Amino acid sequence: MSRVQSLTLAMAGVALLAPSAPPATAPQPRPEPAARRTAPVPATTAPAEARAEPAVRRTAPAPAPAEARAEPAVRRTAPAPAPAEARADEPPARRTAPVSAADLLAKVRTCAPVSRGRYREDHGAKATVPVCGTRDAVFWKADMDIDCDGRPGLRCNARTDPYFSSSTAFAQSDGRPLSSEETPYVVVPAPSAVWNHRSHGVRGGSVVAVVYRDRVRYGVVGDTGPADIIGEASYAMAESLGIDPDPHSGGTPSGVTYIVFKDSRVTPIEDHQAAVTAGERLARRFVDADE
Repeated sequence: MSRVQSLTLAMAGVALLAPSAPPATAPQPRPEPAARRTAPVPATTAPAEARAEPAVRRTAPAPAPAEARAEPAVRRTAPAPAPAEARADEPPARRTAPVSAADLLAKVRTCAPVSRGRYREDHGAKATVPVCGTRDAVFWKADMDIDCDGRPGLRCNARTDPYFSSSTAFAQSDGRPLSSEETPYVVVPAPSAVWNHRSHGVRGGSVVAVVYRDRVRYGVVGDTGPADIIGEASYAMAESLGIDPDPHSGGTPSGVTYIVFKDSRVTPIEDHQAAVTAGERLARRFVDADE
């Protein structure tokens, strides 16, 4: 019994001292991420955000400024307009420049009388002045006497003019007489058997061009005078033409051309700027018209 027990104990001790049997399969090494196994990141490789640029930077050059990329369509497709003188036979200067004294005088070089007789330039003088007509105007060539009638002023009154009259044949818009000192106007003969201005489209406020030497001035028909005398204008008209406007000693003995545009009218009659604007337009039409 003791022998068997000792043998058993001996065998148990041998078993404890013997190495244990190896496992059936050797353990595998721990797997690493594929990136570490196959392509370690070089120490000098730039970060991903530095390595990869936007596709537009890799494939296309930077766009040019808008003003360099595209010009307005008119610059790409339309040639520069031809000069005005190439588009029309008449030079621009002639179309836009004010009508000159020479231009107007050339249109009234010849006279087709519309009056049945002639007028005197002064009392007691011989009647030598006809009223002439064209399709668009009537005109005469005479002297200039100073009409200082109308609303009294510092220069036109009963003391300065022995023939002064405080009325004019045509009144301004407020009902008062015209002022000879302020309104450039001309005087037409009162209607008679020689000539009736109304029958030729002339009335109070009709637009007038007056030519003296190289000057052209515009005004209106503002008064009527003796039925047998022609050649008279207001203080303001004479002054604008460089003619002495003194009602007693002023005026000029010859060289004045009066052109009245038919069927024209300035309203109100005292609006001188309106007379100038209309006069320039009518004068241009008169000069350019083919008779």
